[in-house]
Amino acid sequence: MRVFLIVLDSVGAGELPDAAAYGDEGANTLAHVILKENPKLPNLGHMGLGYIDTIPYVRPKSAVGAAGRAMEKSPGKDTTTGHWEMAGIRLERPFPTYPDGFPPDVIAEFEKAIGRKTLGNYAASGTVIIEDLGEEHLRTGYPIVYTSADSVFQIACNEEIIPLETLYAWCEIARKMLTGEHNVGRVIARPFIGRHQGGFTRTKGRRDFSVVPPEPTILDVLLDAGYFTMGVGKIEDIFAEKGLAESVHSAGNTACIAEWLKMMRRDFHGLTFINLVDFDMLYGHRRDTKAYAQALEEFDEKLGEAKAMAREDDVLIITADHGCDPTYRGTDHTREHAPILVWTKAMRTFKPLGTRQSFADIAATIADLFGLPQRFDAASFADMIR
Repeated sequence: MRVFLIVLDSVGAGELPDAAAYGDEGANTLAHVILKENPKLPNLGHMGLGYIDTIPYVRPKSAVGAAGRAMEKSPGKDTTTGHWEMAGIRLERPFPTYPDGFPPDVIAEFEKAIGRKTLGNYAASGTVIIEDLGEEHLRTGYPIVYTSADSVFQIACNEEIIPLETLYAWCEIARKMLTGEHNVGRVIARPFIGRHQGGFTRTKGRRDFSVVPPEPTILDVLLDAGYFTMGVGKIEDIFAEKGLAESVHSAGNTACIAEWLKMMRRDFHGLTFINLVDFDMLYGHRRDTKAYAQALEEFDEKLGEAKAMAREDDVLIITADHGCDPTYRGTDHTREHAPILVWTKAMRTFKPLGTRQSFADIAATIADLFGLPQRFDAASFADMIR
C-alpha cells in the first residue's frame, strides 16, 4: 500500500465554530475563491468537492471518492499546529504570538548571540518589511527580525551581504534560544535579493526551523513499524525531520508536485507526505484571489495525471492545514475547517465523510489502513474508503 497525503497549504473549507474568537467569522477560502473566480476543477469535482458542506461547486452524480471536512481541535491557525494535528498531535495551548513584537530581553539575547544589532521587531508582511527596511539592512548588515499573526520568529537577510549559511546559523541560534514561554512554532529564514527599495525579491532559500513534536506522530509510528516515509516540501521543517526515512526540500508548488509524481512512479510501502506552500505563501497572504484560483486549476490538472498513474492499492488524501482566505480582511491565516478528499482506484461510488471532529482522523485512518493499532484519540474513516 502507498498513501499520498497532499496538503494544499491554507485551502480552508469554511469557518470553524470558534472562528469569531480569532476574528475570522465568515472566512471560507475555497468557497470565496470559487465564487469569485470560478476555477475549473474537474478532478477535485469528480472526487466530491461540491459535496463538502459550504463549498459551492457542482455535485456530479457520477462522483467517485470520499469527501468531507474536519474541525481543528487544537487552538491556533498556523502551519505547525495544523500539520501536527493531522499527523496525530493535538495541542492544549496555542504557540505564543507577538502582535507587538518580541520582548526587549528576547531581542537583546539574540543580538548578543549573533554579535550584531537587529532591525524591525514588529508584526509585518514579509514583502512589505523588506521594502521598508531593506536599504537600511544593506547599509548596516543588521538582520531584519519580524513576526506575524502566527507563532513565528522570522529573520530576513539579503543574500548579497549575508550568506545563506550564516542566515541559517542565526535561525538555529534563535531556535535553541526560544524555549519555555517563548517556544514559538517556527523560526523562519527569509532570504531576499535586490539593491534598492522597489527592487527587493524573496528567494527560494526559505527554511523553517520548527519546534520538535512532543509526541510520536503517524510518521514515527509508520517508520517504527518498518514502513517507508517520505516528506516533500517543508514537511521536514514542520516535523523537525522526525519520522522521515527520506525528504526532499523542494520549493514551491511546481517543484513539489513534480516530486509527488516522481514518487507515484517509485516502488515503496508507506506514506508520502506533501506540502504545497504556494497557496498560502504567494496567494493567500497576498490576497491574490485570481492567482489562487489559477493554482487550484494547475493542481487539479496534475491530480488527473496522478490518478492515471495510481496503482490498485494507492490512496490519495487531499486536505489543508488552515485557511488563508484571499478575499478576507488583513493578510493573515483564517481559522477554518480542513477539506478532506480521498480517492482510490478501487472505489466505484461516492462516500460522504461528513464533518470530522479532528484533523487527527487522518492519522487514525492512515494507521488503520496499514493495520497499526494507534488511533491518536481520533476516529478512522478507513472502512469508508476500502
